[in-house]
Amino acid sequence: MLGTPSVEELRHQTFGVRHLQCLLLALGLSVGYANRVNLSVAIVAMTDIHEHKEGVEIFQWTEKEKSLVQSSFFWGYVLTQIPAGQWCRKVGAKGLFLWGNIISSALALLTPYLVTVGDWQTLMAVRIVQGLAQGVMFPCTHSVLSRWSPPGERATLCSLAYAGTFLGAILMFGSSGWIIAYLHGWPTVFYISGFLGFIWCFVWYVWGSNSPYSYKRISPQEKFMILRSMEAPQERNTDNSAKTPWRSIACSMPFWALLVDHCAHNWGFWTLLTQLPSYMKYILNMDIQRNGLFSALPYLIMLLLTFIFGYLADVFHKRRWMSTNFSRKLFNTVGQWLPMISLVALGFCDSSHLVWALAFIVFSVGLNSSSFLGFQVNHLDLSPNYAGVLMGITNCAANVMSILAPLTVGFVVTDVSNPLQWRIVFFVSAGFYLVGNFCFLLFGETGVQKWNESSPMPAEMQLIAMRDMSDNRN
Repeated sequence: MLGTPSVEELRHQTFGVRHLQCLLLALGLSVGYANRVNLSVAIVAMTDIHEHKEGVEIFQWTEKEKSLVQSSFFWGYVLTQIPAGQWCRKVGAKGLFLWGNIISSALALLTPYLVTVGDWQTLMAVRIVQGLAQGVMFPCTHSVLSRWSPPGERATLCSLAYAGTFLGAILMFGSSGWIIAYLHGWPTVFYISGFLGFIWCFVWYVWGSNSPYSYKRISPQEKFMILRSMEAPQERNTDNSAKTPWRSIACSMPFWALLVDHCAHNWGFWTLLTQLPSYMKYILNMDIQRNGLFSALPYLIMLLLTFIFGYLADVFHKRRWMSTNFSRKLFNTVGQWLPMISLVALGFCDSSHLVWALAFIVFSVGLNSSSFLGFQVNHLDLSPNYAGVLMGITNCAANVMSILAPLTVGFVVTDVSNPLQWRIVFFVSAGFYLVGNFCFLLFGETGVQKWNESSPMPAEMQLIAMRDMSDNRN
């Protein structure tokens, strides 16, 4: 057909349906993270008598109570991780992701009312249910990416999708201080994040899709290019009845290396994400507006570096400058060992070293984005068929660390103005980065594992699927 792009031209397409799906995933993760981290800045105003506004309640919570509230999200979050990987295969990732964000956004809108009625105990319950709802996000994202991202574009497309996590943090940290100061105090933070969540749910319902086969408006050429690049034709209705190879997964050393590294990453990442506003207020002496802006800065750098690292990774892959295995481990090392050094240095800073402290925070958080081109993509490398399941398992274990990290801060930092206690917090996070990346370097792999094809498609069905794709091409 005249004017129809070839498969090779589609590989260099600026924006296709596969890019649209990754963009929608990014926005979904963004509103999910906005509803997840809105409390990190809001809790500073919720418990500070100096931020009092008429008609807005201020709470007298202890540091341990605040740590319990901040960690409670993950109590629910870990419970739905592993089931979500299976649910994606049974009912589809699109609907699961949609309902997860609907529930999370509705609870965000209700948070100001519920916390004034039931104090910190009710807020804990709300956060636990939000965690249950958001536990499906990463398995759903990996499930969709496994069907929409060709290997040659995987780093870029995955970077685009997971950049949404940083965008959500930027929006909340960057705007929350201004919202609290000039709008109706801390409740408005929850109203805005919940409202944005419902907008995304509508957009995802209309334009989101589980796979190229279920998206009606994709061109036959782009569909053929995506499926052909996966190096294994897929039938129109993917066989979701195949049993998950649990025993093979449990005996896989590359999978265990991935799991350990994911756990280490989450300890460091969530320690900073939940505690930076408090550290900046009590150690660096920043007011609520400057606090929010500077808390957002590291994640803005993280967002920008994500695209740079993703582009470099795909260039290395296409030009064969380095193997996929070397690339994953290189980016993972940059994303964990360089932040490790910055965290150690940050432990020796206080308000008299403000510029250095901010620089080390930016390095620690910003460079961490490189590890998303390491361990975060590795689930897709090891098993495209079970990427959502693998993400559910590792994210479940990793978010146990997300629970323990803020709780540990609550027990270690008994005096929020004591820089020595914060030094211990940063040193512990640096230690996790050291051990996690070391395991990934020694035992991590990128080759597709044998158990990925535990229930391969019959040869006859492969021929039918290939014939259908050839018809689409013609």
